[in-house]
Amino acid sequence: MSTAILTGQPVPGSPLEGDLRSLGFDVRTARDAADAETLVRALPADQRVAVVDTRFVGHVHALRLGLTDPRFAAAAVPGAVTAKPEARGALTRALRTAVGAGGGPVAVVPDAVPDQLARALEASDVDVYRPELGTLVAAVPTDPETRNAARQAVAAVDDETVRLRSAVKARDGFFTTYCISPYSRYLARWCARRGLTPNQVTTASLLVALIAAGCAATGTRGGFVAAGLLLLFSFVLDCTDGQLARYSLQYSTLGAWLDATFDRAKEYAYYAGLALGAARGGDDVWALALGAMILQTCRHVVDFSFNEANHDATANTSPTAALSDKLDSRGWTVWARRMIVLPIGERWALIAVLTALTTPRVTFVVLLIGCGLAACYTTAGRVLRSLTRRAERTDRAATALADLADTGPFAGALATLRGLPGLAPALALAGGAAVVATSALTSFGSPWPVIAAAGYVVTSGLAVARPLKGALDWLVPPFLRAAEYGTVLVLAAKADVNGALPAAFGLVAAVAYHHYDTVYRIRGVVAPPRWLVRVIGGHEGRTFAVTVAAALLTNTDFTVALTALAVAVALVVLVESIHFWVTAHNRGAPAVHDEGEPA
Repeated sequence: MSTAILTGQPVPGSPLEGDLRSLGFDVRTARDAADAETLVRALPADQRVAVVDTRFVGHVHALRLGLTDPRFAAAAVPGAVTAKPEARGALTRALRTAVGAGGGPVAVVPDAVPDQLARALEASDVDVYRPELGTLVAAVPTDPETRNAARQAVAAVDDETVRLRSAVKARDGFFTTYCISPYSRYLARWCARRGLTPNQVTTASLLVALIAAGCAATGTRGGFVAAGLLLLFSFVLDCTDGQLARYSLQYSTLGAWLDATFDRAKEYAYYAGLALGAARGGDDVWALALGAMILQTCRHVVDFSFNEANHDATANTSPTAALSDKLDSRGWTVWARRMIVLPIGERWALIAVLTALTTPRVTFVVLLIGCGLAACYTTAGRVLRSLTRRAERTDRAATALADLADTGPFAGALATLRGLPGLAPALALAGGAAVVATSALTSFGSPWPVIAAAGYVVTSGLAVARPLKGALDWLVPPFLRAAEYGTVLVLAAKADVNGALPAAFGLVAAVAYHHYDTVYRIRGVVAPPRWLVRVIGGHEGRTFAVTVAAALLTNTDFTVALTALAVAVALVVLVESIHFWVTAHNRGAPAVHDEGEPA
């Protein structure tokens, strides 16, 4: 329960108290600032507190945005201010200051007391969130004439329409914007009115996608058609959970993690279902399925690394960025550029249609071509931006890139050496390309991939020996991901026995989960512990282990080794990850909601 304290003389006929109760507040009244301070002190320490001027006139959704958003310790709209438990102390001190300044009846103060408190909080270095209200009204009229004008302004705008419109992500893909969101927002409202939470909708989306994967695994035309339709419905639910979170302001750390990780789980499980379905029809497309997962994961790592490297860069200017901003100001180029990168909406629509109308092999080939072109487009643009901008990257960015590199104990020992300035991306690329090419060009069982993997350990250690602050150092994590995943794919294909590629798919999926989890931890809380990275070997340790297994074991035993490694990595990272996120949620980690680029 949250508590709202009304300050000032009651206004006859005001719906304010009922509005606050509808938002879940227990409403109390304070005679003066001293009384308000006493009430705040008496409330349980784990409660949210709001102070609202009795003269407030505005939309209920304006109050909802200003007083109930869980992401911010303190927030305010005209005539109302709120503080979560972590900002309660600052609010109490602000009230004490108001008492010391006068202490008389709060109604005699010209400015609304909540507005004074908000300014006092900001003066004490508390970040006070002030939501963008747009056409919504939030005002504190001081006379009957302005009060009547404010009421007319409230009546002129339907806040439910505004609330529905704002439930849709501000920046999204063409397919999502025009083919899903026009009706999924109403599904979100339906869910909210029935008490469903975003996490429940997220889980439902995952279950639907897994059923779709099961239908695809049947290998029948009817199964493929059902799989395509269910995948689209899963995406509708995937949009709905975020819209429900925005509609009802139900943000949480756990919810953001579930939404992000389940998206990856749904897509990659569907790839596996398509591969199983193709195998039932006598067509082995596991290499294509694994290739699609590797390509998509590496695309995401490029996005994550680039964004982390430039998150707080100073002097962040570039002619390429200026051109991009100019193109984003023209309607048709905005949608063309959003579609060409195959965001999740366009990508899943493409997969669903191809599944229903063609074969798994055609689906994967088209997907690989489309994602490959998208990867070239986005990566080339980001390389140009990095080369043409003059920016100083911070220690925080270097630390994030080091965490994304996932360096294990072997390369980590070499990282203590003095690296070569400016050569980190070249070292990562050269070492990774060497081990993948050697594995591809030699016969299965050859010792040469082991030697190349040993060289990869050395180049990887040297690549991260210096802080990753160079213009192109954000390329290091994607190069390392491509090297590890590519080596597993090539050696499994070289083994040429049943089960090798599915085992490799499982191993890459487990490792990719760990890498995605690292990204979401960096964004939300803190990077994974070093002991976890060491236990699962780091990227270079796993790459070396796979090449050794391929050199020493028979084809069949190599498949068993891949399976065992996949199970071991999956168990360790899943158990640790789930424990971490549930614990962080229970301890009240800051609520987050990702409004970033379409995935």
